[in-house]
Amino acid sequence: MRLRIVTINVQNNEGDPRRLRLLNQELRRLAPDLVALQEVVDGGSPRQLDELVAGTGLHCTHQSEVMSYAPPFVDRYGGNAVATRWGHQVVEVLDLRLAGAGDVPWCTLAVKVPLPGEGDLLFISATASWRLDAEAVREQQAVALSDLDARHRTDLPTIIAGDFNASPDAASIRYLTGRQSLAGRSVHYHDAWEVAGEGPGYTWSAENENAAALLDQIVRQPGHRRRLDYVFTGSWHAHPKARCQIRATNLAFDRPVDGVWPSDHYGVVVDVDIRRDVAAAGTQP
Repeated sequence: MRLRIVTINVQNNEGDPRRLRLLNQELRRLAPDLVALQEVVDGGSPRQLDELVAGTGLHCTHQSEVMSYAPPFVDRYGGNAVATRWGHQVVEVLDLRLAGAGDVPWCTLAVKVPLPGEGDLLFISATASWRLDAEAVREQQAVALSDLDARHRTDLPTIIAGDFNASPDAASIRYLTGRQSLAGRSVHYHDAWEVAGEGPGYTWSAENENAAALLDQIVRQPGHRRRLDYVFTGSWHAHPKARCQIRATNLAFDRPVDGVWPSDHYGVVVDVDIRRDVAAAGTQP
């Protein structure tokens, strides 16, 4: 079956209040089946998450709904959320605050989604530590993320999406794409942009007015651009009885509307064909 996956960091509630309407309009236009949302502020009425998905028909869960405590800074910078075409079951929420990353309120949210005629699929919304000098922490978070997948994965290839705050040459991303080991461990996921995207795929850019001020604060170099937002799919090594073929990968939320940028990040939209591999089902363990 064909699935559309979207990931977008919605930049909590900073900036122009019209951003929320633009994010919602684009989500309705894209009509995704699986959405990973980062920096979603919870609380208040109406809830930001409800406004983001209004009119989409998606089922949504914010990390705060399934946690017994609130990580520091979550009220300001928000948390992770998922939205899915079909109802989903939360299987784990992973708090990735580690030494050197105590200011990360975004907890990884893992849900199982029943795909009609195919079975359950594990979908994970993730965010890694944001500081430029925190790659050592991101390495630990990437290993923890792959362990989370291993605990809950199904026959269908796992889909992981989110804001990883690391460019493709970083160790954390190289680990996830099978290019290097970490702590004596190795895994392999397909990076959807690498498979089907065109161009560099930058998702955090000084050309975006919403990002420019933060870039000036923490990078302080002109024209900074990086690819930080990803969709990963599980590979044959972990899912020998199914296929997830990446058909198209594009940017989304990457243009201003009437002078308003939807977020400080661009999103990523990915179309995949996913199915059980009937031929392999009888031969693989």
